[in-house]
Amino acid sequence: QARLIEEGGGLVQVGGSLRLSCAASGRTFSGYNMGWVRQAPGKEREFVACIKWTGAGEQYLDSVKGRFTISRDTDENTVTLEMNKLKPEDTAVYYCVADSTVFRTSCTSSVSDYDIWGQGTQVTVPS
Repeated sequence: QARLIEEGGGLVQVGGSLRLSCAASGRTFSGYNMGWVRQAPGKEREFVACIKWTGAGEQYLDSVKGRFTISRDTDENTVTLEMNKLKPEDTAVYYCVADSTVFRTSCTSSVSDYDIWGQGTQVTVPS
């Protein structure tokens, strides 16, 4: 059974940093594009970042460009999201996600295209 488990969430002050980690198991994810999606209280789920199965082709939500960095380690079956200069509007549950259609040429910013989801980890940036 494919699983994604996020870790690293927490409470950080404005301007601070967090590093989220996602561990994949149950199958190989080496051919899958992967990403991060967040959901703030009372809001729709929102694409944050994605990365191709090759470890390149990163895409980001405009509001996090220059502040967040997505990366992956295929050997360790992990994906990370480094978040810097955090703002209150970054407060959300962050989900690690994967697209199980292998070897796609680009990752997608459409939340509905991801079919494997982690349980989420809370990130809180108080105002």
